[in-house]
Amino acid sequence: MKSRLLSILILSFLTISCTKSQEEVVVKRPAKDSAPIPGSLTDHVFLIGFDGMASAYFNAEELPTIKSLMEAGCYTMNKRSVRPTSSTPNWTAMFMGAGPDSTGYLDNSNPPKGTPKEVNENGIFPTINSILREQYPDSETGAVFEWKNIRYLLDNKALDYNEWVPDHLMRNKEIANLAVSYIKDYRPRLFTIVYDSPDHEGHQIGWDSDAYHNKMQFLDGELARILQAIKDAGIWEESTIIVTSDHGGIGKSHGGDTQQESNTPFIIAGKGIRKGGEFQDNMMQYDVAPTIAALFKLERPQVWEGSPMVQCFENQ
Repeated sequence: MKSRLLSILILSFLTISCTKSQEEVVVKRPAKDSAPIPGSLTDHVFLIGFDGMASAYFNAEELPTIKSLMEAGCYTMNKRSVRPTSSTPNWTAMFMGAGPDSTGYLDNSNPPKGTPKEVNENGIFPTINSILREQYPDSETGAVFEWKNIRYLLDNKALDYNEWVPDHLMRNKEIANLAVSYIKDYRPRLFTIVYDSPDHEGHQIGWDSDAYHNKMQFLDGELARILQAIKDAGIWEESTIIVTSDHGGIGKSHGGDTQQESNTPFIIAGKGIRKGGEFQDNMMQYDVAPTIAALFKLERPQVWEGSPMVQCFENQ
């Protein structure tokens, strides 16, 4: 009898504990109620990066979602990567508005091998996220990514939400699943989404291979899910979308100076952006952060080297 009673008590305890755990999982923190930034050209920016997406092998006809953004806004196929054409120097250039000599990220090492020209209160070269946090603390900022280092390159202390998804889970569409939920629940001011493909396919099978193009088509479909979430969240008309990449590739590698490795697409559309089509102005990797800062009317750090692509803005 005692044994049976003990079993019932243990079962009841486990049931209550499991129920409590399930309730804790679904509890969400309150969303920030951030007002629009005075004078800003947009209320939300979504920066979506596809690691290894090269202009040399870009085929808009295979990518209907990206093509629709190109037709609605502005784009270039000649955004130039910094040297070396590796991931960390180029993601940091995009997030930090400066090249490796300034940020200290000379290769894929983290922490950086070089000495940054300047660091913020978090001990990192100023990022677009950190200056947004400094100037408008109530702004919701988040990131979802496959490569773990991205959270540090963005300055994780300046993020309200950052979620690392190991690359093997991408087959289950986990990146877009998390992005969709976060967008609907929190309507972020700035949200960065970074996929580790098509770089994986490039290294394993080859840039411009069937596997590479198949992955690009898959990612285009995932992008469609993310854009639909922005619409479902009721913020489509107040949002700006950027799709870009860190570097290209040739054969099964990258890091060199060839055009296939160096030229990457930059596509921008949405609020504050004119329907201008392809632009011919020179663009560097470190022009991305200043462009986002200009959209939000943020004061840019003196140490940043890039220039905003104001030629893509309405009424410019």
